[in-house]
Amino acid sequence: MQVLAIDKIPEGVTKELLMPHLPSELAATVNLYLQEKIRTFYFRKDRPGVVFLLETESLDEAREILGTLPMVKEKLLDFDLIPVGPLTPLGMLLQKKESQD
Repeated sequence: MQVLAIDKIPEGVTKELLMPHLPSELAATVNLYLQEKIRTFYFRKDRPGVVFLLETESLDEAREILGTLPMVKEKLLDFDLIPVGPLTPLGMLLQKKESQD
């Protein structure tokens, strides 16, 4: 299962509170990437922040993985989780086309 994890910064958390945690957050993120838990990661262009695409068995596992991040542990960062998968309607289009042939 793939899960899109979009960061959200809790109200009252400032850049000054986040900055000391960036080195450990980066190291933890890279480790999760190397463990193939984070498939890809992106920096947001609309505001400072990150978006991860996780490879997990469940949403609960996604929460557990993200819970290992230092900023999440310190309640300086949270994530909205969205399960994503193949665009299954494309399969219906293919079946429809094959039945017409």
